[in-house]
Amino acid sequence: MKQIVGPLRRASIYGVISYLGLVLINNSELNLANMWIAYLPMFIGVYVVTQWLDKKFGD
Repeated sequence: MKQIVGPLRRASIYGVISYLGLVLINNSELNLANMWIAYLPMFIGVYVVTQWLDKKFGD
């Protein structure tokens, strides 16, 4: 069971934080020619925070 809990925890953390990040960026009224200029740093940050939280709350 422990083999399943870790990946599910990471996926859940990543899903929640990335969804909140997307909501924040999409509601910020940014009008960029290429929205990946905003999305790419956000997803990198989400990945870093996800790894940090997973290590903090991991078994």
